[in-house]
Amino acid sequence: MTEKKILIIDDDEAICVSLSVVLKRQGYQTRYAQSPQAAVQLLQTESKPQLILLDMNFSPQTSGEQGLNFLAYIRKDEPEIPVILITGWATIELAVKGMKMGAADFISKPWDNGHLLNTIQTIININHQYDISHNREKLDSRYDFTHIIGKSPAFLKILDTIGRIASTDASVLIKGESGTGKELIAEAIHQNSLRKKQAFVKVNLGGISSSLFESEMFGHVKGAFTDARYDRKGRFELADKGTIFLDEIGDLELANQVKLLRVLQDRTYEVLGSSKSKTIDVRVVAATNRNLDEMIADGSFREDLLYRINLITIYLPSLRERPEDIPLLVDFFLKNLGALYSRSLSISQEALSWIQSLPLPGNVRELKNLIERTCLVSPSDKLELKDFMQHYQPVVSKQHSSLPNVGAMTLEELEVQMIHKAMEFHRGKLTQVAKSLGLTRSSLYRRLEKYNIPYNSD
Repeated sequence: MTEKKILIIDDDEAICVSLSVVLKRQGYQTRYAQSPQAAVQLLQTESKPQLILLDMNFSPQTSGEQGLNFLAYIRKDEPEIPVILITGWATIELAVKGMKMGAADFISKPWDNGHLLNTIQTIININHQYDISHNREKLDSRYDFTHIIGKSPAFLKILDTIGRIASTDASVLIKGESGTGKELIAEAIHQNSLRKKQAFVKVNLGGISSSLFESEMFGHVKGAFTDARYDRKGRFELADKGTIFLDEIGDLELANQVKLLRVLQDRTYEVLGSSKSKTIDVRVVAATNRNLDEMIADGSFREDLLYRINLITIYLPSLRERPEDIPLLVDFFLKNLGALYSRSLSISQEALSWIQSLPLPGNVRELKNLIERTCLVSPSDKLELKDFMQHYQPVVSKQHSSLPNVGAMTLEELEVQMIHKAMEFHRGKLTQVAKSLGLTRSSLYRRLEKYNIPYNSD
């Protein structure tokens, strides 16, 4: 599909004409329909549009049901066409429901033309089909992935995704365990974007107290509060035209989630102590190691905020899920440390294999600390297994730091659970499973048969 065609569906002719004028100035062809029935006729008789702008209401009731019903029709009969919902702030809950049904995004009335056009172009770019090449050398020739180490299939897929979406303005949510490198991925998105010459502003939302949130994020004017002795720019203003990285977004308190949502929704904010609104042009990348779906279920995270930050979601696998990348990371760390301390560092194969078998719940960060700690203490440039074992300090995950409460499960149930965990961790390698559980292979076989746990012989 080469023509840039957009279908507008809204019962208000003034809105249809206004949107058409804005879009035609940017080279888009537009058609508009003032009812779902008229839109169906256009979809059946004319060439398919690249994107649909769909209003939520076509009757005085403003329930949004007509818009949602027509969205369901489009997702069923025209699933390849992305849909942006047009809504008012009062119907954001309906827009979120529409996102669950497959809408690509939503814009609020009144809209900002620049933000609208960026959103449209972003979604069209994302919807375009690319030839995917999961080859590290080819990816490096096309994109800047400096300091990102890894070439396992799962990791190359992530790099390919980063490269393809970086040039858009799509909001990105990076999920993964602590220490997996979420900040590096956020920086890579910025470095490969059209905003790379502008600011990349990092904000650790978990480290900002609730009372200072507005001042930190939006700035303040002199006299706004007792200690405000001078004007101060907020993080959003510093990131204008560039990228803002909202790290640990799952740690943000509910009251501040509302304030953040307003900025992301309207692209406007007010400096603390001032009544004048400021407009921003910023790309948003967020990250968390929390389970936001569970937080939404228990009421500690806003669902509408999630849908505003996760147009694209990237899940970073743990090192346990990509053990083939561990030797590359170890080599990278040793080279850096060798250059720093003027040493010719290397590692034995036995030591490397042992490191690959570690759980490493702290992921890349824990691996780096282990390598650096061992390097600093070891007198030899050739690091052996004994050197690492002497300085290995296992990290105990909080969620597994204690035994179940008395009465929560029987010893037999606990044994079954531990066998399953060991089988998953060692990817079914029975020799390693037995060793980690302190069993002989024959004892392990008996338990596998007893508990009807499937297995493959080594």
